Amino acid sequence: MTTDTVHAGAAGTWQLGDLTVNRMGLGAMRLTANADGSPSDRDRAVAVLRRAVELGVNHIDTAAFYFSPLRSANELINRALWPYPDDLVIVTKVGPGRDPSGGWLPAARPDQLRGQVEENLRQLGRDHLDVVNLRVHGPEPLAEHYGALAELVDAGLIRHLGVSAVRPHQVAEARTVAPVVCVQNSYGLGYRRSHDELIRDCAAHGTAFVPFFSIVTSGREAGATGEEHPEVVAVAREHGVGPAQIRLAWTLGRGPNVLAIPGTGNPAHLEQNIAAGALRLSPDDLARLDAV
Repeated sequence: MTTDTVHAGAAGTWQLGDLTVNRMGLGAMRLTANADGSPSDRDRAVAVLRRAVELGVNHIDTAAFYFSPLRSANELINRALWPYPDDLVIVTKVGPGRDPSGGWLPAARPDQLRGQVEENLRQLGRDHLDVVNLRVHGPEPLAEHYGALAELVDAGLIRHLGVSAVRPHQVAEARTVAPVVCVQNSYGLGYRRSHDELIRDCAAHGTAFVPFFSIVTSGREAGATGEEHPEVVAVAREHGVGPAQIRLAWTLGRGPNVLAIPGTGNPAHLEQNIAAGALRLSPDDLARLDAV
């Protein structure tokens, strides 16, 4: 496949509320630092964002707490893409927070969520946020936090809401408070297959399931750089693509409501990731990958 034919729309589209997005998107976390932890090259990160939009990406996932000592994902997005294309959907998340030196703060209380939303608005240079995910960790009730965000929808600061890092019962709880347009959990080939039932539940409710760490190999933060499973390597070789592309194609194949947001600061990897949206795995491929 030549780069002339690579387009994020090849995998189809899905609705986030009333917003239509291509199922292949981009995660912004890896724009802020290199694999060794050193700050990313600003111009290269900006180029990746602009190239992504050129290739049809209209769904970018970010957060105010995505930053390294010298780079902020939101500020890179602002620099690269403002004024924003009309069809671009920027999804951010709140709940966690970091102090200016990068240390993690206690999870935000409901009354602190507005400040986090406003922080994203400032950094992105917007007067409202398209989608805000409430990220939680642990099985505790989330209705009070989700309700605080629902008030910000009513105030016009947020258009749609989702949840992240949640259990199925928390998704159901959130739905009793306000609509849930997306569920963002860690999931991938050979990783967290317990979420298969949740994916089906989301589909039944018209909700997007947006996995992160979908190209992981031996470790979550290692991304696609860890040791790869031999079966993934073999299937990739037969298709003439890289293992990460097989993992992305497998992920998108889990259901029409599954979106992909692979992150990269590498222009070549960006095009490879987006090209995976056009890759279709055969029943034999899928049977072999079940061993992973």
